[in-house]
Formats: sequence, C-alpha cells, structure tokens
Amino acid sequence: MKTVAAAFLFMGIVSGKGAQLESGRYGVLWEAIPLWEAHHMDYELFQGPLTGIRVLIADADAAVREIVQFSVQEAGWACSEARDGIAAIKLFRRQAYSLAILDVELPEINGKIVCAQFRKTARIPVIFLSVHRSEENRLAAFDAGGNDYVVKPFYPRELIARARSLISLTGHMAETRHRLAVGPLRIDLDSHLIHLDDALLQLTPREYDLLLFFCQNPNRAFSRNLLLDAVWGEQFIGTDRTVDTHVKSLREKIKPYHNHIVTVWGYGYKFEV
Repeated sequence: MKTVAAAFLFMGIVSGKGAQLESGRYGVLWEAIPLWEAHHMDYELFQGPLTGIRVLIADADAAVREIVQFSVQEAGWACSEARDGIAAIKLFRRQAYSLAILDVELPEINGKIVCAQFRKTARIPVIFLSVHRSEENRLAAFDAGGNDYVVKPFYPRELIARARSLISLTGHMAETRHRLAVGPLRIDLDSHLIHLDDALLQLTPREYDLLLFFCQNPNRAFSRNLLLDAVWGEQFIGTDRTVDTHVKSLREKIKPYHNHIVTVWGYGYKFEV
C-alpha cells in the first residue's frame, strides 16, 4: 500500500476539493485529489499478483518514458527503455520481455516496423502509444501486430491496467525465444549458437549479431550506416568499412552459402533467402 501523497511528489498536485484532472505537459493525464486528503488515506495505485514481469518501453520523449517507467515500477515490474526503434530492437534481442509499450512514431525505425521485428521471434503483447486518434491509424497499428492502442494524452493507471490485462491473458512470464530458422541456418537465440546445416559456426559476438540481424530481416537492403547503428550501436566510433570487413568474414564462414549475403552497390547489403 502506498499513500497518494508519496505518488504526488512525482505526479504533482492539483489544488481544490474533489477529484480533478490535469493535462500533463508530456501527453499524460494525471488524476489528482487535494493534498489534505492525500495525507489521510491510503490508495492502492497498482495492485495484483503478477510478478516476474519485464516491460520494454520505447518512446522518443524522455518525459513520457520516465512517467511510464515510474508507473511500471510502481506495479512491481522491471523495465527497460529505448528512445528510438533501433535501440528498442537491440534491447529486445538481448532480453526476454513480458510486454512492450511502443510509440508508433519512433525515430529511426517506427513502432510498427519494430513490432513486426518482435513478431519474428516472439509473441509478446504490444501496446502502441500515439497522438493520432483516427480509425485508420488505429487499424494500421493492429495490422502491424499490436494488441492495444492508447491515444496520448493518457492516464498512466489506465495504461498499467491495460498492460496487466494483456499480460494476464497471454501468460505473464517473460517469453523465452528459442530458435530461428532461415534457409540453411539454425539460430539458437538462448545460447547464441548458429548451425549451418549440421555444422556449428565459430563466430565472434559481432559476427553473430550481424548475421542474426540479416536473418531477422531477409531480402531487405540496408545501408552500411544503418547496419552500424543497428548492430554496433550509435556510439560506435569508426567507419562503415567495418561492415565490409565483417561481411567478408561472414561470407567465408558460411560457405557454400556465401552468396546469400548480397552486395547492393553504392548502398550496403541484404541477405537473400
């Protein structure tokens, strides 16, 4: 049990008697009650038996991420946060999650494409956040694989209630992803081992990440810079020739299937299957 007063140190308080609503600066609506009532009542903001939950939050707005993270942690769940689509995909590859909350308009790679990437290896529930209210935008989000659609501004407690309902329906433990099969390749996502036909490939960690990215995105061309951001990270210091070096090494190691990695001249590479 937590007092409302403690929660309002973070949320802010609307003065006056009776329940009121305040439109937040960052796309959030807060419910508020007078301070004198907050000191004299307990209010169970987030309740329920769900444990062992990890949530992925991806939104370009740091304030929205902070608010959602606060609400998720108040529910007793763990969370990770990303500011763009590339960062969200990288986090998803490294950790199993029970649910994802994605802004539709994520930079770099939008939320609908991020959701589609998630769907290739796991079936966790996804809640989309968006400023767009139209039926067309809502349906597009569901077509992309979303399970729910919440319009900004929103009530944090309602968002958590929706998340709780989805997790309860789908099984609340973080989903374990096992294997991915692409052409002759068999990838064990838990052990990070890749077999080519029946042979175990000896790959460096970066070669594994690059080959996994290719396999999760077959038949799509990617620029060298995008590959650097997605596999090496935005903080990488170096040139795009690093990609060329690793592609050359991968081609050697996956022979006789090396022609699956195709050079797109003047642009980058794609993995054809």
